[in-house]
Amino acid sequence: MEEKPYVEIYTDGAAEPNPGPGGYGVVLFCPKLNYKKEISEGFVKTTNNRMELLAVIEGLKQLKYPSVVKVFSDSQYVVNAVSLGWLEKWEQNNWIRNKTEWVANDDLWKELSHLLKVHDVSICWIKGHAGHSENERCDFLAVSAAKKENRIEDMGYYANADKESKSLKITKEGDFCRKCSTPVVKIENRNPKKKKKHQYYYEYFFLCPKCKTYYMVEDAKRAYDLVGETGKLFE
Repeated sequence: MEEKPYVEIYTDGAAEPNPGPGGYGVVLFCPKLNYKKEISEGFVKTTNNRMELLAVIEGLKQLKYPSVVKVFSDSQYVVNAVSLGWLEKWEQNNWIRNKTEWVANDDLWKELSHLLKVHDVSICWIKGHAGHSENERCDFLAVSAAKKENRIEDMGYYANADKESKSLKITKEGDFCRKCSTPVVKIENRNPKKKKKHQYYYEYFFLCPKCKTYYMVEDAKRAYDLVGETGKLFE
């Protein structure tokens, strides 16, 4: 079996202000061939985090064959998401961070997740602006790209900003299920049961017809009749 090539990728991203004009810089180095390559690109409006992510993605996309790769980044946002398993958890949770938030920049995380399955990648954090020659070079490439005149649009930035503005809370029929993105339907609670610890019930709930996930909402909460022990509901 042929041995996979080993490649080192150094990355950096910049946006000034943040968000604002931005760019990324990448230095690829293959020790065996003593070959080095640099790439960079500038964008009209983006964020620092998106540029840090995109730098890693574009670096990996330069590889023509499955490779053993060591990525060096000064972004804890990127390094921690990969090395601490956040990325894997986000993917398993349908790119939902918690009950009320989407995973920011999921378009780029999805692309990175795919590339990590193609290559054997280890990612290491290095301190920025600490005299590391390759990191300093990446910073120069990123900042220079952010300042050039022929910057391009980062369409993912606008889509991500629009998505972040939308709440993940399920409040009405037709809202999208947090697990599978299927529109939920309203189900009347025909047989509400009184729980010992609660003095309320839900008049209705929302159900995802695909994955069968239930969602309870405050607007559907109703009080039980507290007279006697019958648990009779208010008329």
